[in-house]
Order: sequence, then C-alpha cells, then structure tokens
Amino acid sequence: MSQLSRALAPLALFAATLSPATVSAQQRGDPFSFFEGLTESVATLKVVMHKPVLTRSIGRGEVERDGSLSLVQRVEDEGQAPHVRRWLIRPAGPGRFIGTMSEATGPVTIDEIGNRFRFRMNLRGGLSIEQWLTPLPGGRAASSSMTVRKFGIAVASSQGTVRKIS
Repeated sequence: MSQLSRALAPLALFAATLSPATVSAQQRGDPFSFFEGLTESVATLKVVMHKPVLTRSIGRGEVERDGSLSLVQRVEDEGQAPHVRRWLIRPAGPGRFIGTMSEATGPVTIDEIGNRFRFRMNLRGGLSIEQWLTPLPGGRAASSSMTVRKFGIAVASSQGTVRKIS
C-alpha cells in the first residue's frame, strides 16, 4: 500500500491550495493569484490497515498567458523519496475548474459548492478521489478532507492544511 500512500498524499496537498486561492482571489477578480509563488501543504494520510503517513509539499505556481494555472509540487511523503507532481488547471465556467494532474488517469474536476470546493479525479488501480476544501479565516489557509475509494469502499482518508508562504 505504500504505492497508494505515495499516489494520494500530494493530491490532498494540491487540492487544499485551491480553496483559499479561489475565495480570496474571487474577491479581487483573479481566481489563481493565490498560487503564484509558493505554497506549503501538510497533511496526514491514513490508509486502511497501515500507520498514518505525514505528507508535505512545496508548490510553485504560475498563471499562464491563457489564464490557466501551472503548478509544480515537490512532494515529500514520510518514508518515501521526494518526487515532482505537475498540475494544469483552467476555469471551465462559473465556480467550475478542470485540468490535468500527472498521476490522474483522466480529468481533474473542481466545483465550488457554497463556500467549499469539491475535487474529483481517478487514479491508476481503480482509485477514485473526492476531496472537500474549506477556507480558513483570513484567506491564507484552508483545511482539507479527502476520501479515497476503490470499488466504492473507502480505503484511505486524509486531513490537512495549506498556507501561502510567498
């Protein structure tokens, strides 16, 4: 299951970065400005029948000329060698985003629902991810709650936070 831990932990970390960015940025009219520069994400990933794993990532984001967000993360999972994960996310309508992530097997979809954001994606091995993000007061951090399912059964969960560091 260490492969599962390695695949899932960074998802929680990126997803957590979208929530405060979108809320704060929407007030300014720019949904991706939070991601420009550096963000730090920390989470605990719990995989069924395994010890919890601490995950951390440092992301560097850039808004491209076409308005999409390019985010590169250095992912450091406890007990694993660091690795890089790449995201490309673009607006797809009011309160909706779509994009790619290097480990996803299809599109990543993000929907704004109330004051929270729901991420959905699939990974190799028949894993499906649903993650809910909630902005924290001040707009520079968010909490994240993720559930990973295989054949409809929850096999992992994650709780984490993210903050803008520059």
